Amino acid sequence: MKSVVKVSKTVEGAIKEALEELDARREDTTIEVITEPSKGFLGLIGAKDAKVKVDVTNDPVDISNEFLKKVLSKIGVEADIDITRKKNTLNIDLQGVDSSDMGIIIGKRGNTLDSIQYLTSLAVNRDREKYIRIVLDAENYRQKREQTLIRLAKKMAAKAKSTKRKIKLEPMNPYERRIIHSTLQKDRAIETHSEGEEPYRKVVIELKRSFNKTQ
Repeated sequence: MKSVVKVSKTVEGAIKEALEELDARREDTTIEVITEPSKGFLGLIGAKDAKVKVDVTNDPVDISNEFLKKVLSKIGVEADIDITRKKNTLNIDLQGVDSSDMGIIIGKRGNTLDSIQYLTSLAVNRDREKYIRIVLDAENYRQKREQTLIRLAKKMAAKAKSTKRKIKLEPMNPYERRIIHSTLQKDRAIETHSEGEEPYRKVVIELKRSFNKTQ
């Protein structure tokens, strides 16, 4: 556990210096005020600065890193874990994964990757007041998958226009369905909706009724 003791004119000043040195957020630490500041006699004699001890007790970066190391060890996969925190989001990328192990981490349609992401989120957000969003990727899989889904959405929208029939896509998770909906939301001739129950919920692409009537 990382900790540091800082002295400053005020308690808040000492805490700020400690957080900067630890590169930590206040909500991820335990703060102990060792000495309250005092002005002393006539503001001069016996004056004392504030002294605080700050311990990092709930760092999401450390927690997610340790959790993923255990998961990867259990499934027999080696990877470098790169974690970047941006406000209340942790972007985690598994790098250096052997090509033969990618299928193990990704799973069918990314199901295994999503499951690991979900479990990491549970580990990080346990006993935490402010929710930390976890985005887990492996060798840029999600971006590649997103581009594939965008191309699929446009292709199926064109098919719906030419055949004037509903097009039902394969079951997808909520993240992938949002990509389809977002890609086609500006197409004035097309509307989309989701149907079915998880995990078999799928996107339906079809011509808007008003557009269909005018053709």
